[in-house]
Amino acid sequence: MGEEIQEERFSAADFRRFNDTLRAETESLRAAFAAGLFVDAEPTAGFELESWLVDEEWSPAPRNEEFLARLRDELVVPELARFNVELNTTPQPLVGEVLGRVEESLRRSWSHAQAVAATMGMRLIMVGILPTVAHAELCTENMSDRARFRALNEQILRMRNNVPLMLDIRGRQHLQLKHRDVMLESAATSLQIHLQVGEGVAADYYDAAQAASAAMVAASGNSPFLFGRDLWAETRIPLFEQAVNTNPAATGASRFPARVSFGDGYLAGSLMELFEQNLERFPALLPVISDSEPSTFHHLRLHNGTIWRWNRPLIGITRGGPPHLRIEHRVVPAGPSIVDIVVNAAFFFGLVHGLVQGQADFRDRLAFPVARENFYRAAREGLGASMQWLDGRCVAARELLLEHLLPLAEQGLADLGLESGQAQHYLNIMAARIERGRTGSEWQRAFVARHGSDMRQLTAAYWDNQEAGRPVSEWGL
Repeated sequence: MGEEIQEERFSAADFRRFNDTLRAETESLRAAFAAGLFVDAEPTAGFELESWLVDEEWSPAPRNEEFLARLRDELVVPELARFNVELNTTPQPLVGEVLGRVEESLRRSWSHAQAVAATMGMRLIMVGILPTVAHAELCTENMSDRARFRALNEQILRMRNNVPLMLDIRGRQHLQLKHRDVMLESAATSLQIHLQVGEGVAADYYDAAQAASAAMVAASGNSPFLFGRDLWAETRIPLFEQAVNTNPAATGASRFPARVSFGDGYLAGSLMELFEQNLERFPALLPVISDSEPSTFHHLRLHNGTIWRWNRPLIGITRGGPPHLRIEHRVVPAGPSIVDIVVNAAFFFGLVHGLVQGQADFRDRLAFPVARENFYRAAREGLGASMQWLDGRCVAARELLLEHLLPLAEQGLADLGLESGQAQHYLNIMAARIERGRTGSEWQRAFVARHGSDMRQLTAAYWDNQEAGRPVSEWGL
């Protein structure tokens, strides 16, 4: 959810000053793009892994402040709810044996965090939606003690004229309910994959991430259940899109653009187009004025942090150095295991690089509305979805992944310069997952089909498998 702020209440004058500053910084950013001022580095990877704290009964444990105080790791930070935390990794160049190093680093951080949680009678779970979370637990009393979160909640409610949110998700079952605040968003936890690239190719990689999103969500789904209902293969997608809706449902009209969306088209040639959209289309939510240097684009980055595109452009600032560009890929859920996380990341890096380098005409061959429809169909149906690819044919997701996209990802990882044995190891795990039809979502559904719909039993079995360290393709029922 981004950096902390100090103010929580804002006046009309605050919004006017912020909008003036945002417009000036957007103009400065436009000049920076025109002058080519960004770091032209080789592709670099980073990760944010959101997770749940649960108690001995497998219910959410709203104790993240106490947990973080004991953990004392600056790379682990609070999330929106008191029962969520986020583990961050240090950026690493996408070359050589980086995948193995990432797995080793994540395992060390996770094991340490798990050990600290155990001293408090808790466990950590990485899953898109915790099966045991109850609607009543997603309340402001369980919001993390951060001014940013309280201010976001107040501003989103203000834009909705304090009209309750109507959550409405139709999947295998139907869930419909009213909710008054933003805390539904905290039920959706993800793996956010960061890819830093040079300015000259950033738009190509961004569009490739858009085209790849359907395959990513089909192959990584891990969120079928919400409040005991079996909904989408990746229910986190509609949940997050609806949870921060700024439009009052009672009006029957959309006054504001969706803050969480897949977007409405490929880029014409620059990530700058997205920051222009931010300025022109999206009202500010956190009009906090800073005395930071204009070259840090502080206000622009703060505003961008309140617009949750499934693929989000980021401006990174290194102290004393030029800014850099990153793409934040947000479609992948947390879990099911550490190795599955690295598998998902390897597939993403290889696939987008393969598209940019080997299928440069992918935008001409896959119309954006088709890419968007692919994405939502994959979120609804997972590996059972039918999707259209570059040749215009509709093909089953499993066939598309195995016969077309995994080979493209393999070539992409090779072109990036990743160690071949390691790259093949992780892609083989992805292939086994697809061949066996065993994503996290499918494992959860199969477990419930065999053992019944006891969400605590499901969560306990899930945690046991997660901590055993095996990929989900090898989990038993």
